[in-house]
Amino acid sequence: MPLCLLAADEASLEQEAERKIGWLLKLFFAGTATFVAYQFFPYMGDNLMHQSVSLLHVKDPLFKRMGASRLARFAIDDQRRMKIVEIGGAQELLNMLGSARDERTQKEALKALSALSKSDEAVKALHNGGAISVIKSTPDTFEDAEIGAYKSNLLKRFQDLRYDISS
Repeated sequence: MPLCLLAADEASLEQEAERKIGWLLKLFFAGTATFVAYQFFPYMGDNLMHQSVSLLHVKDPLFKRMGASRLARFAIDDQRRMKIVEIGGAQELLNMLGSARDERTQKEALKALSALSKSDEAVKALHNGGAISVIKSTPDTFEDAEIGAYKSNLLKRFQDLRYDISS
C-alpha cells in the first residue's frame, strides 16, 4: 500500500510541476511577444508622427509621399495638427512641395497641407513659413485636377483668415 501512495503522490507532484512549467512558458511567450511587438510595431502616437516627418527628409519621392500621406491622416483634430506643426512637419511639407518634381508628390504635399489648414493656428504657422508663395509657384496641371483644387482651397483658406495672397 505505501508503494501505491508513493507512486500517486509522485504522479500528482509531476502533474503540478508540469502545470507550473506550462504557465511559466506561457508567461515567457507573452512577455517575448510583447517585447517583439514593442520593437517592431512602434506605430503609436507621437512616434509615428516623428517617423512620418523623418520620411519627408528622404530624397526618394515615394517615401516623401508616404510621409505626407501619413501626416494627412494624422491631422484629424487641432491638437494633432499643432503637434505636426511643432515637430516641423508643416515646414517640411512646404519644402517638399517646393522641390517636388512630379505631380503625385505635389498632390500628396498639397493634400497634407490642406489637412493641416483646417486649424487657424496651423494656417498662421504655414503663412509664417512662406506657404503662399510656395503654393502659388506650384504649376497647375491639366492631368490632375486635384492639384488645382487643393491649391485653390489652400489659397482660399488663407484669404478667409485675412492673409494677403497677392504676393
